[in-house]
Amino acid sequence: MTEKFKIRRSFVDVPQGQIHYRTAGKGAPLLFLHASPGSSSQLVKIIGDFADTRLVIAPDTPGNGDSDSLGLDNPNIVDLAKAMLKFLDIMGLEKVDVYGSHTGGTIAAELAILAPERVNSLVIDGVMVLTPEELDDLMANYAFPFPADLEGAYLAKIFQFCRDQYLFFPWYKRTRAGRRDNGLGSADDIRAWVLEVLKANESYHLNYRAAFRWSASERLPLLSVPAMIMAGENDPLFETTRQSAENLEGEAFVALPRFDADDFAKSRKRAMTDFYNRSPISAKGDA
Repeated sequence: MTEKFKIRRSFVDVPQGQIHYRTAGKGAPLLFLHASPGSSSQLVKIIGDFADTRLVIAPDTPGNGDSDSLGLDNPNIVDLAKAMLKFLDIMGLEKVDVYGSHTGGTIAAELAILAPERVNSLVIDGVMVLTPEELDDLMANYAFPFPADLEGAYLAKIFQFCRDQYLFFPWYKRTRAGRRDNGLGSADDIRAWVLEVLKANESYHLNYRAAFRWSASERLPLLSVPAMIMAGENDPLFETTRQSAENLEGEAFVALPRFDADDFAKSRKRAMTDFYNRSPISAKGDA
């Protein structure tokens, strides 16, 4: 990325406290919503991919990274979508294209359902579909707070939680059957992820659990804006993502290469750019 498109970080006041966000570039606005359990830090590379032609705004969703939580004991995805709509209001963003990854994709979809007049078009990267048994298993085992302790055990637990998501799905099924076709992330990548979870050690899990309870088959048919669903070949949600495209008009699904493929980033940018360019605001140079 050139200096012209340097990513900058800021905070904005919202009803529950503050939202932290990253932004770069100029042009028609593009809202990026990250996956759990990290923050917009996870999106730095894709922000750089789009900042040459778009104004990219990537908030830490409430309760993640440096953003304050909603203060609810059991928020749902609609609650999070309402918070993102308030964020758009305060930022003065009248209409945006949206990209959401995993949990961010569920929030993005609900934002488009809640306020279709504010969402020009929508890209969802990874869609989870669960059987009742799978939902019970994830709710019982996947995401819980990591309260601080004097022995520092919570630090090791957070590290293992982040590391093992590269290796297994779900992360706690450390078996041959649960092993992912995936390499371990770099030390720097894992460190960055661990730091973001540490910031939100007692609230990060709320958005995860909201996403687990979200029903793609019930909610996606309610979309009235142009939408595309995509997933990388080695995304553990690849099959459920492909199947979920049946809930969209035109069954708009794009299969991307593996995350570690040399052409992954280029393929993702090309697919998203082609899709966004079909919409009116994406062709404009003003935000």
